[in-house]
Amino acid sequence: MFFDRPASGEVAVLVHMEMGREREADDPREFEELVLSAGGDPVAYIMGRRDAPHAGTFVGAGKLEEIAEVVREHDAQVVIFNHTLRPSQERNLERALKCRVLDRTGLILDIFAQRARTHEGKLQV
Repeated sequence: MFFDRPASGEVAVLVHMEMGREREADDPREFEELVLSAGGDPVAYIMGRRDAPHAGTFVGAGKLEEIAEVVREHDAQVVIFNHTLRPSQERNLERALKCRVLDRTGLILDIFAQRARTHEGKLQV
């Protein structure tokens, strides 16, 4: 399942998971600002904790169902994770959630793509 780049004002659900005993250094407010910079419209921020990422979906079955419920409730077009996801995890999440899934790296690349001015700059992103 493939999805186009997000349009401005796209309804977004944000997800942040704390992994293991370490607290994430990433500030949730900074993540939300990145989403706003990309033109997203964050409607929900889901947080959770896991000892380790789930190999297939990054989050466990219960958290995945919680995210899916919020996506349906808000008719969200994209779910953005404040983490780096493997391509297989993105694909599995898109199938389960029936919407586009981005990770933090993809979000930052999208911001660069939106702001690229020259043809060469657009090709590089």
